[in-house]
Amino acid sequence: MEKPKHFGLIGRNISYSFSKGYFSKKFEKENLEGYSYENFDIQDIRDFRDIAEKDISGLNITIPYKESVIPYLDKLSKTANVIGAVNTIKFTKKGKLKGYNTDFYGFKKSLKPLLQEHHKNALILGTGGASKAIAFALDQLGIAYQLVSRNTEKQVLSYKEVNAETFKTFHIIINCTPLGTFPDVEVCPEIPYDYFTAEHIAYDLIYNPAETLFLQKAKKHGAVTKNGFDMLVFQAEKAWKIWNK
Repeated sequence: MEKPKHFGLIGRNISYSFSKGYFSKKFEKENLEGYSYENFDIQDIRDFRDIAEKDISGLNITIPYKESVIPYLDKLSKTANVIGAVNTIKFTKKGKLKGYNTDFYGFKKSLKPLLQEHHKNALILGTGGASKAIAFALDQLGIAYQLVSRNTEKQVLSYKEVNAETFKTFHIIINCTPLGTFPDVEVCPEIPYDYFTAEHIAYDLIYNPAETLFLQKAKKHGAVTKNGFDMLVFQAEKAWKIWNK
C-alpha cells in the first residue's frame, strides 16, 4: 500500500472549488488509499505558515493568493518566476517549498484547438494573478495581447475604452475576472457585447456556472465560447506530475 499523502487548496471562500472534488475522485479511481485533499480557506495569507507546517505533499493556490504567497516560498520554477504568480507548490524532500505555475499550461492547451489564422490578438479582461499566466501563455503562442482593467494604468485599457474598433483588432476576448462566478451569476464584465462576431473566441476562466453571462452574451452574436473547465483539468494533471516527480 502507498504511504498516505495529503494535498490541499489554499484560497478564500473556496467551498465551491473544483480541485477537492477532482483530486478526491482521482484518488478513488486510481486506488490511492490514504491519499486525501483538503480545502484550506484562509482570510489572510499570513495563515499560510500554519498550513505549510502540516504534513503535506503538495498544495494548489487560488484567488486571491497567487501572488501574495510568493514571499513565503523558498524558490520558484523559472516559469513561475517570469509569470509572477504561483498556483502549485511542491514540498521537496529537503522540506523546502517550491512554487510553480501550471495555469498557463492548462490555458494554452485548452485554447490551442480553437485557434484559426485570424486569431492574432487577444484582449485580457482583468490584471490579477490569473491574467499573468494567460499573458505568458499567449506570448508562447505568438498572440499579442492587451490588458483591460477598472484601474487606469499605463499600457492598460479601461473598460470604457473598449469599442467597435477594439473588437475589429482583438478576436480573442478572455475573462480573467471573477465576475459571473457562482453564486453571482447575474454579472459580467462591462464590454460592448454587440460587437462579438463568429470570428471571435470568448474564453472565460470561470467554470461554475458552465456558461457564464459573459459567454451567453458572446454566443448570442455567434462567437466561439469556451469555459475554464478543461484548463482546470490540464493544470491539475500538470500539478499532479510536479508533486510526484
